[in-house]
Order: sequence, then structure tokens, then C-alpha cells
Amino acid sequence: MEFRDYKDLVAAIPLGKRLPDAVYLHESALPSLPAVLAQTLASAIVQFDLDDQEWNIVKFFRRDYKIALLNYPDFFEDAYPSLHTSYTLDLQNVRYRKIEYKNSDNPPILHRKETFLSPEHPAVPEFQALTLEGENAGLYEKARSIGFKRQWERLIQRKGYRLAQGRLVPLDKLAKQIADESHADPITVDRHLTAIDRNKLSQPMQLLARHNYLNGDYSILDYGCGKGDDARELEAHGIDVSAWDPIHRPDGDKRGCDIVNLGYVINVIEDRQERTETLQIAYKHTKRLLTVSAMVAGESLISQFPPYKDGVLTSRNTFQKYYTQAELKYFIESSIGECAIAVSHGIFFIFKDKIEEQIFLSERQHVRRTWRQLTFRERKTPESRISKDLIEKNQALFDHFWDTALDLGRIPANPEFEFSDRIRSIAGSHAKAFSALKEHYGEGLFEKAKVARREDLLVYFSLGLFGKRRPYKHMPEGLKRDIKAFFQSYAIAVDEARELLFSIANPRLITDACSSAYEIIGCGQLNEGHSLVIHSSLLSNLPAILRIYIGSAIQLYGDIDDIDLIKIHMLSGKVTLMKYDDFQGKPIPELTERIKIKLREQDIDFFDYVGEYQPQPLYFKSCYIPQDFPNYKLQRKFDGQLSNLNLFDFTGFGPKKDEFNKIIAAAGWRIIGYNLLSN
Repeated sequence: MEFRDYKDLVAAIPLGKRLPDAVYLHESALPSLPAVLAQTLASAIVQFDLDDQEWNIVKFFRRDYKIALLNYPDFFEDAYPSLHTSYTLDLQNVRYRKIEYKNSDNPPILHRKETFLSPEHPAVPEFQALTLEGENAGLYEKARSIGFKRQWERLIQRKGYRLAQGRLVPLDKLAKQIADESHADPITVDRHLTAIDRNKLSQPMQLLARHNYLNGDYSILDYGCGKGDDARELEAHGIDVSAWDPIHRPDGDKRGCDIVNLGYVINVIEDRQERTETLQIAYKHTKRLLTVSAMVAGESLISQFPPYKDGVLTSRNTFQKYYTQAELKYFIESSIGECAIAVSHGIFFIFKDKIEEQIFLSERQHVRRTWRQLTFRERKTPESRISKDLIEKNQALFDHFWDTALDLGRIPANPEFEFSDRIRSIAGSHAKAFSALKEHYGEGLFEKAKVARREDLLVYFSLGLFGKRRPYKHMPEGLKRDIKAFFQSYAIAVDEARELLFSIANPRLITDACSSAYEIIGCGQLNEGHSLVIHSSLLSNLPAILRIYIGSAIQLYGDIDDIDLIKIHMLSGKVTLMKYDDFQGKPIPELTERIKIKLREQDIDFFDYVGEYQPQPLYFKSCYIPQDFPNYKLQRKFDGQLSNLNLFDFTGFGPKKDEFNKIIAAAGWRIIGYNLLSN
């Protein structure tokens, strides 16, 4: 049979679940197939020797000459059955592929089961009721993102439901049902048990410190301070801090402050309305910046606890509302009507001071490059009235001014150079000092600095468009100067940024940029047509289109200070972040966490490799790091020694940790630091 005839027969199938790329039928509906197509299916099963394999769903491809046999063993028993095995029969090239899903924690699942059956099948009314139940709960609004088990379960919870014996039950009703069935008293949550003892600053406070907000210039209110450990630590460092907690410090000073920290408070409040009001009150006390943090977890953790309302009850009888990163962002923004900026997993900054917000966001994209290492002197006599001797007599002052100009990519304004009065008294003006220094050092380096700074600004504006931030009424003075120097007007800057942002949706442009970046940075792992893996320290060295591609993903996740490797997926609109155990210090670091960010779905998947999971070692680390990375030479020597042993197959990810250790010990070798030594 020709593919054209096959397509016509598939189009003529009178029933089944019809999608743009395929038609699906349950085995009980196969008698309805056109006779020739039924014979083609039967012949293919015999041809590929699959007579004894279990399957109950057939997928007829509409755009390829293929048929798939799918095994959903719990099709009739499970409301949303999981795929166990798939056999894809390629009739064009006469081959087949088998994929096992039965051990997967996130297999494909089925919905709308009645569509797979013939209309007269006795199970159709029951399955139609399941579908109507899901439609009424709003589960089918975005069909693109519900095809896998974890996403489906997460969506059900986000809509305020749980699955109980295959049916959707509102969380409040389910909690009451559990209490009634156990003849328990009405549930009373022990909120006072949620506060924990800390021996160091909480993660939100550490992030404030990292961004220089705990330098003593800002007053702090810890709203919902628990036992007050953060406040005591800040007080010990002379910071103006107030702390209030409804249980542990009800008499605390609940005054308005520059910065308010709402740290892991909303996730322990079981009442939705109270949760929203708490967030709104905290924001009212904020003058500049509000930090909001909450517990973030996936379905595998949540399922370990009994459900209660829209969260769970812990073993200590405390309430926990676990969010996804996207859910937490939505809750914050919908509650107070302001943009929430992700700074870490489960931690967001919300700026009431919009000038401060713009400074924070633009500084995120302002790369502090080490131009000084590239500076060279052109030995010639300056034509300006500022002599070479005068510059060298005030070398430190002029070098500082030159560094500032390179950092800004333009002549600094008076407020932007701390020794402005002094250099103007010597040179007459910033412009004259700059002109002399261009002659002294040469113009080439400054032109590179201009291009780099303009690119930083385009990345900043592009990410603002991606984040759908509203136009600001006022701008920082420095940003106004940047716009005038590099774009002439704000409108021109935004138009260029919009064009650049749209380009990240083009896989060909992303692929080309990855290939170009790999050549420029000289390290990493380029998988042609698939992905580029780089060390996070090289992010600023990438072309603007890739910085925006990665930056858009980071807006969903937060800061990447603790990320080691970044994987840019060229075709699928994904970015993967990878953390390793002591990446800098170990010759073979081990993967501890992988974060996959899906730009198209605006969603994040977290995978950790602790406990029962064996972390995957990273072999040949020197391939990923630049030559100025700590211990680069030692790492390269070690990798060469390891390769020369010829003991391992390093295709793919290489051997697992236990296998590696067993083989290397049996061969009489051991690893001490960056040394590979024989016993």
C-alpha cells in the first residue's frame, strides 16, 4: 500500500479520538475500520513479530506512514490510565521502536476515554461523566499541557481538587470526608508549630544580603518572624529591624519599613482569604521592596501527606500549601496587582519603588566585564592639552575614570563618577578627560565596550517585554542617559528589543547562535542540532539572542548563582539548569539537581538526585570550563590521564558512580584530589 492510500483510509475511519496528527481507537472498536486498513494493521503485527505483545489502543498516524500499538493495562479501571508500553511501527522503512513507560514517574495518560470506543460500548456513559466532570472543573482549557501524569495531577490540585477513587473531589469536601470517616473531631491546625529555629539567616534574608539590601541603608520589617532568629542576627549587625509575629511576637513593632520580609508565612495559612489578606497587609507596610517566599514542591512530595483544603496536613498537624513556581508568582501578582520577580526557587521580590525595580532589573543584565585586562597603551603624544605626564602623574584617578567609562560604554555623568570634582579640576571636564584617555589607550577597546553595553540594554528591555511589565512612568537618571546615548529614544530601544525578543522563537536562529557561541567561547558541549551546554560563568559571553533565551527562562526560576551548567535546547524552547556537588573542587563532580524550564508552557520541572537516586558523575569537566577557571590546568591533566586509561565507555553520560568506582579500583587506581594514582 502506498502512503497516499494509507492516508485516505485513515481519514475514512468513522470513529475514534481524532487529533490533527493521529486517530486513536480502542481494540474493541477495530471492527469499524475499513477492511483494507484492518488487513494492513494485521499484516504489520505479523511482519514485526508482535503477535504476543500486549496492547489495547491503536494509533494511526495521519502525517506519517506509521502505526503505534499502545498498552494502557488499566484502561477501564483507571479514570486517567497511564501508558506502559509503546510499539511504533514504521511501515515506510520497515522497522519498529519499543518504549517502556511502566517504571516512569511521569508517563503519558489518557483523557476523554469515551472517544476511543464505539458509541454503543457500555462504558461510554461512565466515561462521558468523567469528561464532563473535568470540563466543569476547567481541566481542559489548555489541552496542550495535560498529556502527562504529573502535569495532570498538578493541574487538578491547582484547580482546587483531588482525585479520590478516580473522581474529582473538591479539597475542602475531601478533608471533611476524611474527618467524618475517621469519626475525628473537626481539624484544628497547630500553627504555632510551624516556626523553626535557625542558626543562620533564612534564605530570603541571604538573598537580600546578596543584592546589597542589608548594608544598613534600609529599615527592615520581618512580618511573621516566627521565633525571631533573623531579626536578632540583623540587630547584632546594627541594622534597623522590626519584627512581628501573631503567635511568637504579637507585641512586635509592626511599622512601615523600606523592606518587608514575608518569609514562609503564606504557605502555613490554611484559609485562602486570610492568606491573601496577609500578603496585602505586608505589602501595605512596604515602602520600597517586599520579599515573599513559600514552599515549592512537586506532586511526588505532596502525595505523601493527607490533603486538607487546598494544601496538606503534615505529621505535626501543621498546614502546608505547596506551590509550583508559576503558581506562587500568579498568587502574588493577582493578590496585590504588582509584578513579582523570581530571585530563587520559591522566593520573589516585589518592588513598590519602581525606580528601584528598574535599577535592580537593569543591574541584573549589566555585565561587569574585566576591560582592564584588555587595556593597551598607544605610545603617542596626545593632541589634547592634557599631557601624557599629567595622566601618569594622576594615573589611579584617570584609570578609575577610564574603567567607569568602559563599564558604562559612554562618558560618565558627574553623579556617576565619585571623584568628578577632582578630575574636572585637572582636565577641565569629563569630556576632555575622556578624549585624552581615548588617545592614551586607543579607541578600539572603548568601541567594544559600547557594543557590549548596548547589548546589555537590549537584553534588559527584551526581558521586560517578555515579563509583560507595564511601561514605567519614571526612569532612573542613569537609564535615561543610556537610552539617549545608545538609542536616541525609548521607543527606538523598545522596537529593537521587541524584534530581538521575537527572534528567540525561531529554532534556526537559536541553532545558529549556539554554533557561533561555541566557536567564540571555545568550550562547552555542542550537540549538533540539539543543544549547547556551557558553564554558567560564560553566560555574559553569549550572543544577545541566547542571553535573552536563557534570561527568559531565568525570569521563571530566579537567580542562578548556585547553578553550574546551563543546557540550551535548540528546538524545543527549553533551558536546563544543573547543580553539582562541589563543581569547582572535584575532578568528577556529581549531579545533585536538574531544573528543566519550559518557555512555551511557562512551567518548571525539578529533579533532584539525592537519597535513593544515584547521582550521575560529570566526566571531562575541563571541556566545560574556560582556561581562567580555578584548577583548570589540574583538571585538564586529570581528564587526560583518565582518558588514557581506556577503562571506560564514555559515550552518552558515561558509567554510573558505583560502576566507575568498582572498575577503577579493580584496575589498581585511586583518585586523590586532582591526581589519578596507582596503588
